[in-house]
Amino acid sequence: MTSSSPDSLLILRSLISKDFKVRYRNMSLGIFWSLVNPLVMMGVLTFCFTRILKNDQPYFPLFVLMGLLPFNFFTLAWASGANSVIENTALVKKVPFRRELLPISVVLANALHYVIQLVLLLLGVCFTVGVSTSWAWLPLVLLLQIVFVCGMALLFSALDVYFRDTRYIIESTNLVMFWLVPIFYSFENVAPQYAWIYELNPIAAVILLTRTILLDGVSPNPATLGKLAAVSVGALLVGGVVFRRIERNFTDYL
Repeated sequence: MTSSSPDSLLILRSLISKDFKVRYRNMSLGIFWSLVNPLVMMGVLTFCFTRILKNDQPYFPLFVLMGLLPFNFFTLAWASGANSVIENTALVKKVPFRRELLPISVVLANALHYVIQLVLLLLGVCFTVGVSTSWAWLPLVLLLQIVFVCGMALLFSALDVYFRDTRYIIESTNLVMFWLVPIFYSFENVAPQYAWIYELNPIAAVILLTRTILLDGVSPNPATLGKLAAVSVGALLVGGVVFRRIERNFTDYL
């Protein structure tokens, strides 16, 4: 299903706007709820790891937030993006448009929430750690993460049409991922024999790069950045190819 670029941009904008309206319908605080959840989680983890377990990590609340925000964006955007085609069955069946816009619009809508949260994080870093020229690398890391999540959303939204167990696979994976990315602990605490697990994990790479840029105030490791770029572009290519290959039969399974 094809459409011109101007039409695609208009549809994409409409889908993102729809996501915002549906998500915050009848809520008095509206978009501010996107800030409440990570702040509450940060507070709980900070209390547990600094007051009970006596963690001595400098700037621990910010340290945790730099892990939580990328992780939350990934899990929410991936899960909701994977379900986007199923949730818009009527639209897919009746309206001719580029169907890959559905998962992409969900990821971009979540990315807007993510950016708002990052602004809050940057304010915290600004008044505690200080501003650094290394901040200029942050948009690139953000872009690579969005590219990666778009690829994952494209792949799994297509698979979800044929295999409805996909959502449960995603939920289980996200649960395991919470412990396998360095959200509330440092990568330096990981035993050397398990370091490769984190090096292959793009979300762990995003967290490590974010902390390097904002907490350490230095430029990111080129090797880590290169691996993240390769995985992100690869995920987008694979997701796009798979989606295009099997979308022609969507209406038969919806």
